[in-house]
Amino acid sequence: MKIYHEKTRGGAPDLSARAAQNNRPAAWAITRRHESGLVTFVFIALLAIMMILVTAEMRSLIHLRRETKLLEQQQIKRLKAVVAPANSNSIANSVAK
Repeated sequence: MKIYHEKTRGGAPDLSARAAQNNRPAAWAITRRHESGLVTFVFIALLAIMMILVTAEMRSLIHLRRETKLLEQQQIKRLKAVVAPANSNSIANSVAK
């Protein structure tokens, strides 16, 4: 069996000659090449979707961290306001006795 590659004008191997070597129709070689390109495209698309999701999750975590800090500051301010009058009342009560 003699293996040969016929070149087309662009320099790429002729797919029909390649398919003939494998006893398959030329359409099979073209389809196979098309499927390989499609798989690559799908893989890149999935990778892009994953990157978008990771970015969205990171942004959500940043916003959540900011909100948590704000809530903590508000609670500290509220607790300081509640504790301060309670301390002054207990001091005033002990002096009055």
